Amino acid sequence: MREKAHRLLRDQYIGRVSAAFTLCLHGDLEEFMCEKTVHAFADFLMTECRKGSCTVPAYCFMPDHLHIILTGCSESSDLWKTMVRYKQKTGYWMSSNRSGVRWQKGFYDHVIRADESLQKQIRYLLDNPVRKGIVRSWDEYPYKGAIGYSLEEVLNSIG
Repeated sequence: MREKAHRLLRDQYIGRVSAAFTLCLHGDLEEFMCEKTVHAFADFLMTECRKGSCTVPAYCFMPDHLHIILTGCSESSDLWKTMVRYKQKTGYWMSSNRSGVRWQKGFYDHVIRADESLQKQIRYLLDNPVRKGIVRSWDEYPYKGAIGYSLEEVLNSIG
């Protein structure tokens, strides 16, 4: 059986672009409510972003999935490749540390066009735990952050 091709052309992920990604765990596991796992995965994200010349204006670990906005810092940044490497590294970590926990194949993504508001995308991402009824306010949620910025800088730019 042949796996379905990714929906966007690879060149749309290259350069000084931003994209929102959602990575889901297989099954109904709430692995990202474990602080140790979230910290390990955030560290992997930081490492892969450095390698890929990317920043993360915002990320949010939900119980069974992860939302990330990546931004390329150079003309050679490759957001797709960064996400693939991230999934490989964290997938290996899960196979070594969390028996039975694995990613679903692929990921959901959305390249943020020039006519879209990055700030609105960030606010939407950070409000995920509120919409799910986990917390009353996004700032109460512990498993969020930014890489390459302080989250406060990002939020102050939103207003």
